[in-house]
Parts: sequence; structure tokens; C-alpha cells
Amino acid sequence: MSSKRAMRQAQKQAFAKHRSNITNSRFVLKKKNLINKKNKDKLKD
Repeated sequence: MSSKRAMRQAQKQAFAKHRSNITNSRFVLKKKNLINKKNKDKLKD
């Protein structure tokens, strides 16, 4: 594999990892917020 191709592949992998981290963290935050809201609602009742 040429170094140019290896660099391009490494760059693609790094970007894909970056994108998945963004989406995963967004879902984790949403889940935490939903759980917190449910708990608050239960406390009110």
C-alpha cells in the first residue's frame, strides 16, 4: 500500500470515529435527560 493511500485511509477512519463519537454522545445526553425528567415527574406526584 502506498503511503498516500495509507494516509487517506487513516484520515477516513479518524473522521468516522469522530462522527460516531458525536452521535453517540448526543444519544447518551438525550437518554440522561429523559431519565432525569422521568424522575422529576415521579417526585412531583
